[in-house]
Amino acid sequence: MFDDLRDLYQEVILDHGRKPRNFRRLDDPDRTARGDNPMCGDRIELFLKLGADGGIADVAFQGRGCAISTASASLLTELVKGKTAAQAHALADGFRQLAMTGTCPACEAALADDMERLQPLSGVHEFPSRVKCATLAWHTLNAALDGSKETSSE
Repeated sequence: MFDDLRDLYQEVILDHGRKPRNFRRLDDPDRTARGDNPMCGDRIELFLKLGADGGIADVAFQGRGCAISTASASLLTELVKGKTAAQAHALADGFRQLAMTGTCPACEAALADDMERLQPLSGVHEFPSRVKCATLAWHTLNAALDGSKETSSE
């Protein structure tokens, strides 16, 4: 059973890595940020379009990186659409904990569905050098939401 689950998780990562969702440049974004992982060369640029209510109306990214980095950015774009900045920050914090430890016991019930969708990336905690690949997009999201233009996984 465990091997089947691991295979499924690998397929999700490979699918998002090969066919990333929302891989494009947004026209006239309200917020952008660039993220860089100098250890392996992963780079991402994230674009956010905010709605009238301040929520994330649209999100997209461009860049280059390994399958884990690309899959993480792709999943991020699917999950933060429609969220407020506070909800997106909470999800980013929860994901970083998941990537570093493999679990997120502190994640509130409101994040349960989103954290379940991010489970395929939970295995990176076993490979500390890959945690930075998985979290780069999330650092970049926080930078964009906070008005920073650049961030690093360092």
